[in-house]
Amino acid sequence: MLIGIVMFIALMGFTLGQRESLSWPEKFVRDTTGFVQRIFYKPAALIAGFFEDIGNMKDIYEENERLKIAAAQYHADKVRFSGLEEENTRLEEALNFTETQRNKYKYENRIAQVVSVSGDPTDKTLVIDIGSKDGIKPGMAVRSIDGLVGTISNASNFSSTVKLLTSMDAKDPTSNGIAVTVVGKEKSFGVLENYNAEDRTFEMSRIEEDDPIKVGDQIMTSGSGGKFPKYLLIGKVKEIRVSEYGQTRTAIIEPAANFTDWKELFVVFTPEVQE
Repeated sequence: MLIGIVMFIALMGFTLGQRESLSWPEKFVRDTTGFVQRIFYKPAALIAGFFEDIGNMKDIYEENERLKIAAAQYHADKVRFSGLEEENTRLEEALNFTETQRNKYKYENRIAQVVSVSGDPTDKTLVIDIGSKDGIKPGMAVRSIDGLVGTISNASNFSSTVKLLTSMDAKDPTSNGIAVTVVGKEKSFGVLENYNAEDRTFEMSRIEEDDPIKVGDQIMTSGSGGKFPKYLLIGKVKEIRVSEYGQTRTAIIEPAANFTDWKELFVVFTPEVQE
């Protein structure tokens, strides 16, 4: 027993000590283990990969079905839009629309790269890389792919400053509201005039009691007042609140644009109105 204990301690000291190379028993065990693992791993990996491929094929099939449905809907909408466009053209000709009236909503979106964003929370602006040399003027609307972002506050020759909608404050006399309406319910009307930084939502006020607006509706600019072009998406109705006296309502709007991490934006050019 004493000899066995001594040999065990010696073996522990040999295996736990710092060595430059493994002993031959350790090499044998490691090589044998690695060889056996390779034998079992390859078939197991092939089987696992096979079932994973089956799962991926199922996902691809489902995605393909969704794309087919979306493509079919797109083609149906395209045909419908073409028909409406032709009907609209006939009505314009019958009513003797002027060229200015026909081109009223044919906006041009000119892309611009974001150069810098103000880090000052009280100065909610950013700078884009096109300016007055490119036709940019103060007051022009600026949008992202998702929705309205702000307006051009000033323009130099080769750059412009964009004042973001997140700077809107109903208590600020220099902050102007935006006339808005509901997509598909243009009889609806309200004014976007405040941004809540805590909730990251806009407030649409002055909504009449009998207005058809409801939660989930999409909000866009109405074009009233001429400050903003019509049909620019702003966001979606998250909540509707009744005023203290119950005569008007206020809608809480979740912005369509995320107001973060922009690389490029679009300046909206509206057709020039003939004097």
